Amino acid sequence: MTAIAIPDLEPLREEPYKGRVPGNKGMWVGISCEFLEFLVLFAVYFIARAHFPEAFEQGGERLSRLAGTAITLLMVTSSFFIACSVATLRAGRRRASIGWLVAGLVVALGYPIAKYVEIQWNLAHGINGESGIFFTVYYYLTLNHLVHATWGILGILWVLARHLAGGYSAEDYSGLEALACYWHATDIIWLVIFPFFYVLV
Repeated sequence: MTAIAIPDLEPLREEPYKGRVPGNKGMWVGISCEFLEFLVLFAVYFIARAHFPEAFEQGGERLSRLAGTAITLLMVTSSFFIACSVATLRAGRRRASIGWLVAGLVVALGYPIAKYVEIQWNLAHGINGESGIFFTVYYYLTLNHLVHATWGILGILWVLARHLAGGYSAEDYSGLEALACYWHATDIIWLVIFPFFYVLV
């Protein structure tokens, strides 16, 4: 009795995703512009650090590492939850996808709250944008990042509203995926900012 060969179905499942750009091209244009903007800002950081090494060494010691760590955990966790939202929708689990997206939104909202608390802590300790070159660069980069994160949070609200209205399905989820791509990009930028100001001092 000859054995019947069972075809490997895994490649067949992956076939529709081969060669496909996650999200949409418009979002990737926006992400590219975001990366380009922060590339220029990072260049400013390195130029300023090269000219004022002592200011950067001393300035980092005055920042709250707890606040920086909290923001990092919030960004990474929210990115994970949004990735779970995409994965569960792909699997056809719409309600679970909505739940993960709500969780991602709640955690993401912790970022501006944590940033506000950090700024109040800074001001209470005499740290503002005029406290030296280190703090000027610090505020410029971190507040720019907060602006991009705020756009991302507004994007989460928009996508959540569409998701609740049935705008996405296991076959059509490019809008949710585009949001995830933007939020992951914003997360990556913070993961670069964090060591620049809170660790490498």
